Amino acid sequence: MGRFRTIIKRIKILLQKATGFINLHNTRHLNSNKQVAPYEKTISDTVDKSLKVATYENTLKELENCFDLVHRSFNQDEIHIIYFSSLVDSQTLEWEILSPLREMSFSHFDKTFQQSLFKCEDNQEKVINGILEGNVSLFTGGKTYLINVSGFEERSISQSESETVINGPHDSFNEVLNTNVSLIRRRVRSPRLKMIKLSVGEISKTKVLIIYIEGIAHADVVKNLKERIQSVKIDSITDANVLIQIIDDHQNSPFPQFYTTERPDIAVTKLYAGKVVGLVDDSPNIFCTPSSFFDFFESPDDYNQPWILGTGVRILRYMALFITLILTAFYVSICTYHYEMIPLSLLQSIMQSRSRVPFPPIVEAIFLEIVIELLREAGARLPTKIGQTIGIVGGIVIGQAAVEAGITSNILIIVVAVSAIASFIVPSYIMSASIRMVRFFFILMAGLLGNIGIFFALGILIIHLTGLTNLSSPYFMPISPTFFKDWMDSIVRGPFYKIRKGQPAQSMMQNDGEKERN
Repeated sequence: MGRFRTIIKRIKILLQKATGFINLHNTRHLNSNKQVAPYEKTISDTVDKSLKVATYENTLKELENCFDLVHRSFNQDEIHIIYFSSLVDSQTLEWEILSPLREMSFSHFDKTFQQSLFKCEDNQEKVINGILEGNVSLFTGGKTYLINVSGFEERSISQSESETVINGPHDSFNEVLNTNVSLIRRRVRSPRLKMIKLSVGEISKTKVLIIYIEGIAHADVVKNLKERIQSVKIDSITDANVLIQIIDDHQNSPFPQFYTTERPDIAVTKLYAGKVVGLVDDSPNIFCTPSSFFDFFESPDDYNQPWILGTGVRILRYMALFITLILTAFYVSICTYHYEMIPLSLLQSIMQSRSRVPFPPIVEAIFLEIVIELLREAGARLPTKIGQTIGIVGGIVIGQAAVEAGITSNILIIVVAVSAIASFIVPSYIMSASIRMVRFFFILMAGLLGNIGIFFALGILIIHLTGLTNLSSPYFMPISPTFFKDWMDSIVRGPFYKIRKGQPAQSMMQNDGEKERN
């Protein structure tokens, strides 16, 4: 009786496959226990193969309910064209396709289809993807052709608003992949510049390009990045910043591990340094790997001025890092636990300014830091002129009102303002935001444990940074592990005749880097 029921179930499955209806719930248990018979495989393979063959009926069915879908037929329905009106260039469409179809004799169309503009494609999935990329699909005589007449609207090349330029090129990437590639090709005129095209997103099918210079970038780094991107399983990718969060080594770290930029000159500089650059379609941001913590404190302007000035500015950025992290926390620490560290004349001023404040220093400091972050976020989201006005006027009005109301002291306002200004010296916006968030941890530890808490927080920060990796490369290189030769182009900006040529240690594999160091 059991074998009879099994035979009945198999007959039902064959009928369902033949008619296109498959009940996965009923077939899951059967397929898990029994292997599929050869004749069942033949039927399923035939059905799958018939569904993959490109026809205009299947194409229209798959693209139905799209208001910009256009379907036209010619020569008594022997020729069909399908395209999206929002993705094609109407003038090119008229000249290359519509006019020949109206005017030319249909008997000469075999020669027309042999042109390079017409690409023969019989796979249904590739035809659909081609239409979604701005191609026109032409169906005739059982064959399908894809004609590239795409005409996307794009933003013109302009200066980056998030990365200001003092002395250097003023162009920036936009949202079109081909335009971004041309900006890099124009700067690297070499056949060694290689590109690997990938697709990410089950629904979006977003194009991703891996760009590197053959012979400079390490092959294992390219391979590792390619495998990570191919392993991404997600419906859509909207920006390069989304992709790098998915492929990060440490996704719970507050610090960015992939360096991102909108400037082509920075991207090309990273390529010459042996790094690998990634471009994502519809995103003006590119990312490069492997990246280190010190890459986020570098700027192309450092190389466009004398090395002494560049070194001075770079050291100033590291000083700003410590000011941002420690200044407010140190004020909370000395006002709470270590009054003996303050000179007597300054101690009197601090006690006088805090005489009307009912809150402890830690509450006072956190309140002002939150207000500063609110003003900063409001200034960033509003239009430029309005944002600057709100930032200046809001800071002055709120600060003065807070002092007069006795909510905070005027000395703390100066300390918080200096700490906020120092955070904006960091060239990378994402790194600057990360440092400001970590600053709250230092303030809390200073309010709880005083100076010991500050050193404890600093130790935790260093341990965390030295434990991070970017694509399996140490994040705190060239300090941990130590490569003194790379200090001339990372910690400081040395003269060009002393800057190390070729790959920095981080762009090599770990074993190669150890050999170089030894």
